[in-house]
Amino acid sequence: MNNKNQNNIELLKDLISIPSFSGKENKSADRIENWFRENGIKCSRHKNNIYAFNKYYDKKKKTLLLNSHHDTVKPNEGYTKDPFNPEISNDKIYGLGSNDAGGALVTLLNTFKDFYDNKNLKVNLIIAATGEEENSGPNGLKCLLKRLPPIDFAIVGEPTLMKAAIAEKGLIVFDCIIKGKASHAAHPNSENPISKIPDIIKSFEKIRFKKISKLLGPVKLTITQINAGTQHNVVPSSVEMVLDVRVNELYSNEEIVELIKENVNADVYPRSVDLNSSSISNNHPIVKAVNEIGIPVYGSPTLSDQTKLSCPSIKIGPGDSSRSHTANEFIYTNEIEKGYEIMKKLIKKLII
Repeated sequence: MNNKNQNNIELLKDLISIPSFSGKENKSADRIENWFRENGIKCSRHKNNIYAFNKYYDKKKKTLLLNSHHDTVKPNEGYTKDPFNPEISNDKIYGLGSNDAGGALVTLLNTFKDFYDNKNLKVNLIIAATGEEENSGPNGLKCLLKRLPPIDFAIVGEPTLMKAAIAEKGLIVFDCIIKGKASHAAHPNSENPISKIPDIIKSFEKIRFKKISKLLGPVKLTITQINAGTQHNVVPSSVEMVLDVRVNELYSNEEIVELIKENVNADVYPRSVDLNSSSISNNHPIVKAVNEIGIPVYGSPTLSDQTKLSCPSIKIGPGDSSRSHTANEFIYTNEIEKGYEIMKKLIKKLII
């Protein structure tokens, strides 16, 4: 293992050992802030977001943002290992956040460090290690962007097996209310809202999203929760359903909201329309660099902080998205080593 990969892994082990649930990631922010200082890099902090500019930042040049997150979900009940013990076994680093997105974060941090004091960059670099990605909170990248200069393009670090996601599905979560009439269970009631559930489900299934993306496929609609009633002898006045909709880049979130409201006989309330899909042109310099290096491209079904960006971006990093949020989460040490080599090559093409 070379020194650079050892540095990546030591920082990752430190971050794993620090609980950093979304909204409570102040201690991991402290560690990242200290990492910058240890490496002689001037950084700033806004809430639990740590960011830095390349040493010879020039506002006349375009700016590339490197971003990944240091917050995690909570460990699930399936863990048999200590989620905060960065155990290394059989070339695997175990621990909460190791794969999502610790490997990508340390890779971007050390790549930024390599170019930090280069006087001849044709493009500025900004690195941002942010919080509240997992809960799409207000105090993560979204609030930090207001403090940054204009960003021209971005690389978002997430576990993608070092493939480049050049499109990403958006998300809308709907709360659906099926209204009826409350009554005693012993009496007739033609307005039992529970009896209306099959028709509502069929109306969801009949909605046709005709625009199918080559990269992201069709819009995907999934009922994920149903809740009604408080006791056996009372017909409830309403049923609550939760709908998860993954949106391809051919629809705006507002279009999806209108389509669902028009086709469903229930009260439908989107929790947010801010988590939009994203895509980038094949002619963009990032995509051209990706193709020249030979990095595979794909469309991602999962959400990231790309939804907060208004500039062209790709998502890429070591690790595998299928391991995210699983028990005994891990990342391979050689994934970090190879990921660093590819990331450095990609960024060098864009800024040197």
